Amino acid sequence: MSEVIISVKDLCKCFGDFTAVDHITFDVRRGEIFGFLGANGAGKTTAMRMLCGLSYPTSGSGMVAGYDVMTQGEEIKKHIGYMSQKFSLYDDLTVRENIRLYAGIYGLSRYETLRRTVTVLNRLRFRDEADTLVGSLPLGWKQKLAFSVATLHRPEVVFLDEPTGGVDPVTRRQFWEMIYESASGGTTVFVTTHYMDEAEYCSRVSIMVDGKIEALGSPAELKQKYTAGSMDEVFRILARRAKRSE
Repeated sequence: MSEVIISVKDLCKCFGDFTAVDHITFDVRRGEIFGFLGANGAGKTTAMRMLCGLSYPTSGSGMVAGYDVMTQGEEIKKHIGYMSQKFSLYDDLTVRENIRLYAGIYGLSRYETLRRTVTVLNRLRFRDEADTLVGSLPLGWKQKLAFSVATLHRPEVVFLDEPTGGVDPVTRRQFWEMIYESASGGTTVFVTTHYMDEAEYCSRVSIMVDGKIEALGSPAELKQKYTAGSMDEVFRILARRAKRSE
């Protein structure tokens, strides 16, 4: 069995009297594609921020890539990749300049920067677009580039926060092929999505309701448990239990 790369136990985040994340516990293993789902207001974004070292928990414990979420947020940031729905790219820089910028942020050597720039351009078939401003690229192309940049330093974990929002189904499928490739190489993929068909692609899925994890298992296990024909149906069954919203 592969090693645990994310481990969370009784993790909480409170804002005054409001408990955004309420004693969540789960493990994620190396190379796993872990779907982290929940309706708006469920607490998944707050939880992800803690796991990315962007916010410290109120209580509980957690480790990401060997670093403590309570005390080592800066170290966690160095060992993960992150991609949001807005892709985190700079529209006024070229494709090549974006790659080199992030290589510098991740501390890659000049040689590694050059080598991995060529690798990314070739893999994405962007060689003819290397000096094109990112702002002029189609949305799907930006998405693929953003994922490649987020994994440029070969992190142990990559966090994807609704990365496929706004793109067509064909492009989404191509993006998931990149996720599979990354996971097969040993990178753990932690992904949030509002597309329930994408939940079917995950190794395991958790579903948060009102700050708590209400369900955790493989898509097949959850569909069997809730006598549902799809993950969308499972999600709807659980989302009806929610008492709070954003």
